Amino acid sequence: MQENLYNLAFERSILSSIVFEPSQFDELSVALRRDDFYLPAHQDIFKAMTLLLQKDQPIDEEFIKKELIKMKKFDESVMLEILSANPISNTKAYVDEIKDKSLKRHLLTLTTEIKRVTVEEELPSAEVIDIVEKKLYEITQDNQTSDFKDSPKMTFDTMEYIKEMKARGNNVLVGVDTGFHELNKMTTGFGKGDLVIVAARPAMGKTSFILNTVNSLITKGKGVAFFSLEMPAEQLMLRLLSIQTSIPLQKLRVGDMNDDQWSSLNGAIDKMNHAKLFVDDQGSININQLRSKLRKLKNQHPEIEIAVIDYLQIMQGVGSQDRHLQVSEISRGLKMLARELNMPIVALSQLNRGLESRNDKRPMLSDIRESGSIEQDADIILFVYRDDVYLYKEEKEREKAAKAEGKEFTPTYIEKEEEDAEIIIGKQRNGPTGHVKLVFQKKLTRFVDGVPRAVETVYENVDTRSANINIGNDSVSMPPL
Repeated sequence: MQENLYNLAFERSILSSIVFEPSQFDELSVALRRDDFYLPAHQDIFKAMTLLLQKDQPIDEEFIKKELIKMKKFDESVMLEILSANPISNTKAYVDEIKDKSLKRHLLTLTTEIKRVTVEEELPSAEVIDIVEKKLYEITQDNQTSDFKDSPKMTFDTMEYIKEMKARGNNVLVGVDTGFHELNKMTTGFGKGDLVIVAARPAMGKTSFILNTVNSLITKGKGVAFFSLEMPAEQLMLRLLSIQTSIPLQKLRVGDMNDDQWSSLNGAIDKMNHAKLFVDDQGSININQLRSKLRKLKNQHPEIEIAVIDYLQIMQGVGSQDRHLQVSEISRGLKMLARELNMPIVALSQLNRGLESRNDKRPMLSDIRESGSIEQDADIILFVYRDDVYLYKEEKEREKAAKAEGKEFTPTYIEKEEEDAEIIIGKQRNGPTGHVKLVFQKKLTRFVDGVPRAVETVYENVDTRSANINIGNDSVSMPPL
């Protein structure tokens, strides 16, 4: 069994190769870590080599010996074994073997850790799963190595991409369809590996907005994963059915429909029974649990093209660190997961209420709660804004003040069934920022494309600063018709 966990001859050969050809260490120090070596003495020698590299000193027998003596780790017999080992030319094969055995040792250590937290500490199963998933993720990330891409490789890949885009003709859509023509023109869709933030104040309709995107995708047979931390899955389904059938949401909720509407609803449910929509409405989830669930789902259903989290600030942190550090870990984790799964992840986000004290209440990047890490990690940040929300609120406040003073109140705001809405592109790493005009149909909680108009856009450089409709493990059970 032990021979599967380490190979001392390989370790000696790698270290010997470095001693006899120190120029190799630059490359090998990127691929290998100290604890990839099994023998503690080999770990010490590799550490000494690393220290010499940092000091820009020769990595040879005498300097390694001097460094080890300073560390009080010099073992003459081990050094002689390394010097007598044959240097190798094909170090990659040896490195791969050492990394493979190192990974097995880490996994074996993890099994011991599982036993400790499960049996000895008697932790709850949910906490054990969280610990295991986090450790497993750390192990797999530490074991991954990647080399630079050279110019020929990059130019070849880029030309293949350009040819693919040319074959599409004049189609502006490159990524995942947003469901809105003008927004597609501005963004070319949500790109693979992108972290997209959709932010708004409460009642602006950020969930309704993203459900329009979801509906557009599933009606085209695309797969969607939806993590609903705030709303039960059945409520999401009611909203989707309202969007599809044009039946007011309130009528769907109470079943107050005429024969034509019932018929339309039956047709929509029949279509939704074949939709590739997967909803997790657990209500509380952390980044490790989400990562594990989405990886498993994507593996089982490769047709999933996008994942949605509603919403980011409800996600639980890992550990007891400060909330802004937890949010930073969450946003970074979502970005890395999007790249790993090669698909966009859309996370909804709340905005600070401070913006409501401004005359112009249109959101800015600094209005995002815990905005620093979110702004930095996001590839696209969209703000949902409807001026009528504030006009209506101000009207009600004036009415309340007039009644308190015993004065007669004359309404000036007329509530509309359709309101102008804006999608403000606050950040786009690879494209323009600007505004897109939409229309919000209140009774249907539905956004539709507005009248196209010229919009002022700002191009920025890459930003370095800133049914089986499965719900969880169950299928949707709709109320009897």
